[in-house]
Amino acid sequence: MTDRTQQAELVELAEEYFAAANAHDPFEATLSGVAGHAHEVPDPSREAALAHRAVLRGLGTRLAAIPVDGLDTDDRVTHGVLGRLIDNGTGEITHGLADFSVSATITAPQNAAFQSLAMTAVDQEGADSYLERLAGLPAYFDVHLQRYLDAAAEGRRPLRSGVDAAIAQLDTYLAGSLADDQLLRPLQGRREAERARTIVRDGIRPAVARYRAGLAQRLAPGARPDDEAGVCHVPGGTEGYADAVARFTRPGLTPEEIHRIGLDTVATLREEFAELGATVFGIGDPDGVLAALREDPALRFGSAEEIVALVDDALERARRAGADYFRAYPIADCVTREIDPIEAETAPLAYYQPPGPGGLPGTHWINTLRPDTRFTYEYEAIAFHESVPGHHLQIAVAQTLRHLPEFRQKSSGQMTAHVEGWGLYTERLADEMGLYSSELSRFGMLSLDALRAVRLVVDTGLHHFGWSRERAIAFMRDNTATTEANVRNEIDRYIAWPGQATAYLIGRREIVRHRERAREALGERFDIREFHHQVIGHGSLPLGVLDELVTDWIAAH
Repeated sequence: MTDRTQQAELVELAEEYFAAANAHDPFEATLSGVAGHAHEVPDPSREAALAHRAVLRGLGTRLAAIPVDGLDTDDRVTHGVLGRLIDNGTGEITHGLADFSVSATITAPQNAAFQSLAMTAVDQEGADSYLERLAGLPAYFDVHLQRYLDAAAEGRRPLRSGVDAAIAQLDTYLAGSLADDQLLRPLQGRREAERARTIVRDGIRPAVARYRAGLAQRLAPGARPDDEAGVCHVPGGTEGYADAVARFTRPGLTPEEIHRIGLDTVATLREEFAELGATVFGIGDPDGVLAALREDPALRFGSAEEIVALVDDALERARRAGADYFRAYPIADCVTREIDPIEAETAPLAYYQPPGPGGLPGTHWINTLRPDTRFTYEYEAIAFHESVPGHHLQIAVAQTLRHLPEFRQKSSGQMTAHVEGWGLYTERLADEMGLYSSELSRFGMLSLDALRAVRLVVDTGLHHFGWSRERAIAFMRDNTATTEANVRNEIDRYIAWPGQATAYLIGRREIVRHRERAREALGERFDIREFHHQVIGHGSLPLGVLDELVTDWIAAH
């Protein structure tokens, strides 16, 4: 195979992979701004998953036949990223941890559907596609229920508290009025609105009710107790978790190593809490500092408008300070929006939605539900993580890489350590940039750091060491300043999405390690803007590929 033939085959493989991935999960395609899938609904059946795995294995065989030696830098990176994505997707389907994960978290089928549809911007041409997608939702819920029932029949039972939370969330949806149904919002004021109303009333709501009844009557009675919260209590779960950890971090990193890193980092952060607490509160005891942060009513918001204003101000400061730390990238804008109240009950503090087709901006979604329970000191750090210089900068830059295969222009959930590692890295980078408005707001940086360090401990504790749900809740409660409600939301998310929570801190550690070795090797030639370009200027990356890129960059300079 000639170099030109190898390059052409790689381009073809990249296109086929991207098409297959989007067809398999059109909801994710919509959220990532990929056109052409707005009318589709995922097929959540096990048969569809196995068919997709067969496609991935075929692509992997063809990719392995392309030698890396004859490829240029961009193509070598494409080869490495594609290989990792194929391996990750294959492993995820093989172990099937999602087959028995019932919850009210961001990973739940109802939230995947409602989020992707409610966030859809519908133009005149897109109305028919939206109606077609709505019409596909009843089967989507029916098939999801059957997949859960099949897994339970194999002994892979869901967690009872997750089932109960899902039922409560579905009850909230069904109790809402049809006129206020979030699925109707994209077509409000349009002539197609009445057709959408009919589909929701006669198709979707009855399907959600069937789904809810199946959870309550057929899954809840035999579900696992909270003492068996982790997947290690499910047949095949231990092997599945080891694979998940490798997928979300890097191959070779074990749950035991991750657990130890988490414990060590928690101990270090307690010292930082004590140091900053002595300055801000006159309290030098870490437990006392955490209690003050958690319990002082003066550190809560008075209104949702206050939260939005604070986040917008932080974003504007970050925009103004970026020139000294980043190249001038021609990226889309970023806006702030509030999470829908129904979703907000079990949603995280914030999340990010990439820019969409037709010039739609990126969106930093923030949880403003019950502002008197939200900490004033956390939302600046969250803003830097989710918008600029965090995910918005990272993902919007990737969208400008038009010379690369399209799959590399989109953020991938299979590259979580790189994507979320960057977000977490920028919370500390914001401190270097002088973006925090006060010493008090710097507690947000420490508070979120503690959350991510605790994640390493409790995720591995639950799924590898067999911790109970209550033990995980207690550990997070004792070592973070977050509220009791958020502690429970976080733990339930880790239970529902094994391994994902380990990616954040592991990813940041790798980025910091590369920065330190680059600075040491290059001395005065080290340019922070160019280092950051190596990290975010190539799209989402496996940690191993990032290592190679930074090594090559150091050697070239």
